[in-house]
Amino acid sequence: MTAAPYLLYLHGFRSSPGSMKARVVQAALEQRGLLERLICPQLPASPQAAMTLALSLAARHAPDNLAIVGSSLGGFYACALAERLGVRAVVINPSVDPTRNLAHHVGVTTNWHSAEPFEFRPEYIDELNALRVARITQPERYFLLAATGDEVLDYRDMVAHYAGARQHVIAGSDHAVSEFAQYVDDVLAFCGMVS
Repeated sequence: MTAAPYLLYLHGFRSSPGSMKARVVQAALEQRGLLERLICPQLPASPQAAMTLALSLAARHAPDNLAIVGSSLGGFYACALAERLGVRAVVINPSVDPTRNLAHHVGVTTNWHSAEPFEFRPEYIDELNALRVARITQPERYFLLAATGDEVLDYRDMVAHYAGARQHVIAGSDHAVSEFAQYVDDVLAFCGMVS
Protein backbone atom coordinates (compact mmCIF):
# COMPACT_ATOMS: atom_id res chain seq x y z
CA MET A 1 0.00 0.00 0.00
CA THR A 2 1.39 3.43 -0.93
CA ALA A 3 1.89 6.00 1.79
CA ALA A 4 -0.57 8.88 1.95
CA PRO A 5 0.64 12.09 0.30
CA TYR A 6 1.46 15.24 2.19
CA LEU A 7 -1.38 17.72 2.50
CA LEU A 8 -0.73 21.45 2.31
CA TYR A 9 -3.62 23.39 3.86
CA LEU A 10 -3.90 27.09 2.95
CA HIS A 11 -6.20 29.27 5.03
CA GLY A 12 -8.12 32.32 3.86
CA PHE A 13 -7.79 36.08 4.32
CA ARG A 14 -7.49 37.18 7.97
CA SER A 15 -7.52 33.53 8.95
CA SER A 16 -4.96 31.13 10.41
CA PRO A 17 -4.05 27.47 10.98
CA GLY A 18 -6.48 27.73 13.91
CA SER A 19 -9.49 28.11 11.60
CA MET A 20 -12.42 25.72 11.99
CA LYS A 21 -11.75 23.91 8.69
CA ALA A 22 -8.03 23.57 9.38
CA ARG A 23 -8.86 22.09 12.79
CA VAL A 24 -11.38 19.67 11.24
CA VAL A 25 -8.74 18.49 8.73
CA GLN A 26 -6.18 18.18 11.53
CA ALA A 27 -8.54 16.12 13.69
CA ALA A 28 -9.51 13.84 10.78
CA LEU A 29 -5.85 13.18 9.93
CA GLU A 30 -4.94 12.66 13.59
CA GLN A 31 -7.73 10.10 13.90
CA ARG A 32 -6.21 8.20 10.97
CA GLY A 33 -2.63 8.43 12.25
CA LEU A 34 -1.68 10.80 9.43
CA LEU A 35 -1.18 14.06 11.31
CA GLU A 36 2.52 14.20 10.40
CA ARG A 37 1.43 14.51 6.74
CA LEU A 38 -0.28 17.87 7.35
CA ILE A 39 1.51 21.12 6.46
CA CYS A 40 -0.51 24.11 7.67
CA PRO A 41 1.45 27.38 7.71
CA GLN A 42 0.40 30.84 8.84
CA LEU A 43 0.38 32.73 5.56
CA PRO A 44 1.78 36.27 5.40
CA ALA A 45 -0.48 39.14 4.29
CA SER A 46 1.55 39.71 1.11
CA PRO A 47 0.24 37.38 -1.64
CA GLN A 48 3.71 37.19 -3.18
CA ALA A 49 5.22 36.22 0.19
CA ALA A 50 2.38 33.74 0.82
CA MET A 51 3.03 32.07 -2.53
CA THR A 52 6.79 32.00 -1.92
CA LEU A 53 6.24 30.30 1.44
CA ALA A 54 3.74 27.80 0.01
CA LEU A 55 6.05 26.99 -2.90
CA SER A 56 9.01 26.44 -0.58
CA LEU A 57 6.94 24.05 1.57
CA ALA A 58 5.54 22.26 -1.50
CA ALA A 59 9.00 21.92 -3.09
CA ARG A 60 10.02 19.50 -0.32
CA HIS A 61 7.69 16.89 -1.83
CA ALA A 62 7.28 15.32 -5.26
CA PRO A 63 4.12 16.48 -7.08
CA ASP A 64 2.68 12.94 -6.90
CA ASN A 65 3.21 12.99 -3.13
CA LEU A 66 1.41 16.26 -2.42
CA ALA A 67 -2.16 17.56 -2.44
CA ILE A 68 -3.44 21.02 -1.54
CA VAL A 69 -6.58 22.17 0.23
CA GLY A 70 -7.36 25.89 0.17
CA SER A 71 -10.24 27.89 1.57
CA SER A 72 -11.37 31.29 0.25
CA LEU A 73 -8.17 33.25 -0.52
CA GLY A 74 -6.29 30.03 0.27
CA GLY A 75 -8.33 28.44 -2.55
CA PHE A 76 -7.03 31.13 -4.90
CA TYR A 77 -3.46 30.30 -3.83
CA ALA A 78 -4.18 26.56 -4.10
CA CYS A 79 -5.30 27.03 -7.71
CA ALA A 80 -2.15 28.99 -8.60
CA LEU A 81 0.02 26.32 -6.95
CA ALA A 82 -1.83 23.41 -8.54
CA GLU A 83 -1.38 24.96 -11.97
CA ARG A 84 2.30 25.56 -11.35
CA LEU A 85 3.10 22.20 -9.74
CA GLY A 86 0.59 19.84 -11.38
CA VAL A 87 -0.88 18.60 -8.10
CA ARG A 88 -4.42 17.85 -6.91
CA ALA A 89 -6.29 20.62 -5.14
CA VAL A 90 -9.51 20.91 -3.18
CA VAL A 91 -10.84 24.46 -3.20
CA ILE A 92 -13.46 25.40 -0.60
CA ASN A 93 -15.52 28.51 -1.41
CA PRO A 94 -12.46 29.75 -3.29
CA SER A 95 -11.89 33.32 -4.32
CA VAL A 96 -11.68 33.37 -8.12
CA ASP A 97 -10.63 37.02 -8.42
CA PRO A 98 -9.73 38.32 -4.95
CA THR A 99 -8.87 41.78 -6.28
CA ARG A 100 -12.63 42.44 -6.50
CA ASN A 101 -13.19 41.65 -2.83
CA LEU A 102 -9.96 42.68 -1.16
CA ALA A 103 -9.44 46.18 -2.58
CA HIS A 104 -11.65 47.62 0.17
CA HIS A 105 -9.55 45.82 2.83
CA VAL A 106 -6.43 47.87 2.07
CA GLY A 107 -5.16 49.26 5.36
CA VAL A 108 -4.68 47.84 8.84
CA THR A 109 -6.96 44.98 9.82
CA THR A 110 -6.82 42.09 12.29
CA ASN A 111 -6.51 38.33 12.23
CA TRP A 112 -9.84 36.61 13.08
CA HIS A 113 -8.31 34.19 15.55
CA SER A 114 -5.74 36.28 17.38
CA ALA A 115 -6.96 39.87 16.88
CA GLU A 116 -3.33 40.56 15.90
CA PRO A 117 -3.17 43.59 13.58
CA PHE A 118 -1.58 43.40 10.15
CA GLU A 119 -1.42 45.71 7.15
CA PHE A 120 -2.90 44.81 3.79
CA ARG A 121 -1.00 47.12 1.44
CA PRO A 122 -2.17 48.62 -1.88
CA GLU A 123 0.61 46.81 -3.78
CA TYR A 124 -0.85 43.47 -2.63
CA ILE A 125 -3.66 43.96 -5.18
CA ASP A 126 -1.05 43.90 -7.97
CA GLU A 127 0.52 40.82 -6.39
CA LEU A 128 -2.88 39.08 -6.49
CA ASN A 129 -3.32 40.02 -10.15
CA ALA A 130 0.05 38.48 -10.96
CA LEU A 131 -1.04 35.16 -9.43
CA ARG A 132 -4.47 34.96 -11.05
CA VAL A 133 -5.22 31.85 -13.10
CA ALA A 134 -7.48 32.84 -16.01
CA ARG A 135 -8.48 29.25 -16.77
CA ILE A 136 -7.61 25.92 -15.14
CA THR A 137 -5.78 23.56 -17.49
CA GLN A 138 -6.59 20.14 -16.01
CA PRO A 139 -10.02 20.19 -14.37
CA GLU A 140 -9.66 16.59 -13.19
CA ARG A 141 -7.04 17.77 -10.68
CA TYR A 142 -9.63 19.90 -8.84
CA PHE A 143 -12.48 19.32 -6.42
CA LEU A 144 -14.67 22.36 -5.76
CA LEU A 145 -16.74 22.58 -2.59
CA ALA A 146 -18.98 25.63 -2.92
CA ALA A 147 -21.92 26.92 -0.88
CA THR A 148 -24.85 28.75 -2.46
CA GLY A 149 -25.29 30.60 0.83
CA ASP A 150 -21.74 32.04 0.82
CA GLU A 151 -22.23 35.59 2.08
CA VAL A 152 -18.78 36.77 0.92
CA LEU A 153 -18.23 35.28 -2.53
CA ASP A 154 -20.59 34.28 -5.35
CA TYR A 155 -20.64 30.50 -5.77
CA ARG A 156 -21.60 30.92 -9.47
CA ASP A 157 -18.16 32.44 -10.17
CA MET A 158 -16.58 29.37 -8.57
CA VAL A 159 -18.72 26.91 -10.54
CA ALA A 160 -17.84 28.68 -13.81
CA HIS A 161 -14.11 28.94 -13.04
CA TYR A 162 -13.87 25.25 -12.11
CA ALA A 163 -15.97 24.00 -15.04
CA GLY A 164 -15.20 20.35 -15.74
CA ALA A 165 -13.81 19.76 -12.25
CA ARG A 166 -15.47 17.58 -9.67
CA GLN A 167 -17.95 19.87 -7.92
CA HIS A 168 -20.11 19.61 -4.84
CA VAL A 169 -22.41 22.60 -4.55
CA ILE A 170 -24.00 22.82 -1.12
CA ALA A 171 -27.48 24.32 -1.05
CA GLY A 172 -27.34 27.04 1.58
CA SER A 173 -24.54 26.90 4.16
CA ASP A 174 -22.15 29.89 4.45
CA HIS A 175 -18.67 31.15 3.56
CA ALA A 176 -17.10 29.18 6.41
CA VAL A 177 -18.96 25.98 5.42
CA SER A 178 -19.95 25.59 9.07
CA GLU A 179 -20.83 21.92 8.56
CA PHE A 180 -17.43 21.14 6.97
CA ALA A 181 -17.00 18.06 9.17
CA GLN A 182 -19.64 16.39 6.96
CA TYR A 183 -17.41 16.82 3.90
CA VAL A 184 -13.89 16.27 5.25
CA ASP A 185 -13.83 12.56 4.32
CA ASP A 186 -14.62 13.43 0.67
CA VAL A 187 -11.91 16.10 0.72
CA LEU A 188 -9.30 13.71 2.14
CA ALA A 189 -10.33 10.94 -0.27
CA PHE A 190 -9.87 13.25 -3.27
CA CYS A 191 -6.42 14.15 -1.94
CA GLY A 192 -5.49 10.47 -1.69
CA MET A 193 -5.27 10.59 2.10
CA VAL A 194 -7.94 7.94 2.69
CA SER A 195 -9.39 5.23 0.48
